[in-house]
Amino acid sequence: MTTSTSEPVTYAYAVARAHPDLARSLTGLVGVAGAPVHLITEGAGEEGGGDVALVASPVSAADFGEEGLRRHLEDLDWLEAVARAHHAVVEAVAARTPALPLRLATVYLDDDSARGMLRSAVRLFSERLDHLADQVEWGVKIYVEATAPAAEAAPESARAADLTPGRAYLSARRRQRSDREAAYRAAQEAADRVGEVARAYATDRAAHRPQQGVLAGDAGENVFNDAFLVPRGRSEAFRAEAAGAGHGLAGVRVEVTGPWAPYSFAVPQDDEGTRGTDDTRSAADPAGADGSDGSDGTVVRGATS
Repeated sequence: MTTSTSEPVTYAYAVARAHPDLARSLTGLVGVAGAPVHLITEGAGEEGGGDVALVASPVSAADFGEEGLRRHLEDLDWLEAVARAHHAVVEAVAARTPALPLRLATVYLDDDSARGMLRSAVRLFSERLDHLADQVEWGVKIYVEATAPAAEAAPESARAADLTPGRAYLSARRRQRSDREAAYRAAQEAADRVGEVARAYATDRAAHRPQQGVLAGDAGENVFNDAFLVPRGRSEAFRAEAAGAGHGLAGVRVEVTGPWAPYSFAVPQDDEGTRGTDDTRSAADPAGADGSDGSDGTVVRGATS
């Protein structure tokens, strides 16, 4: 996308189900770079789609045009600020009406270009909004923290004191490997438990690549990173049972986040080359590409490494 840096471009946050009070309810809401939020609706009224709107803001082409985005992509502070503002707008809209979140930094040359996109896909958007109505997204992450319990480590240390340095080193390596394998088995069991909870409460499932590096933080190795679409009325039960999936499993931590607007389900899962909850697997990556077996749940990523 190439445009003059002196003219604003249109930043799009979400496609939403419009209603008479939506524009007024968003009055005063600001988004990315402090820009005011507005709705784009004119000309989108094909049959069955006249109540669909695009939530947008005017932003600087110097920052959000092709060159500006390329320059900012390695600026983590800038990206974090944009992501927080983007998410805040999506959540504000989703609290008022069904919404399809768009990808971060979805930008059009102007409102007319954005309106053309809306018009061309209005039926798909309308159908997707109907499907996601009154459903929310929950995220479940499983972390492996392969550390030996203190009660077991102490006897091992005492025995190691009677060994030569070489034998003590090999003994410690074997113990670490054993602890790691046990933690992965426990993580697999936790993933299986999450799968059972999903079958009971969720209507769809999307698997994302485990987070690594800065995104993973210092909380252990992220081996499972799935999103679940859950009817709003069943959300609390899902959250409670999913959060308990790691109970009694040493070296494993389960983290449940949400509820969110349905970021992972804005596009039909089949369009991403994935399968839904009937197959107990739905992934942002093609099934099997990240270690899943696509049958009765999830093989924890890294479990065989």
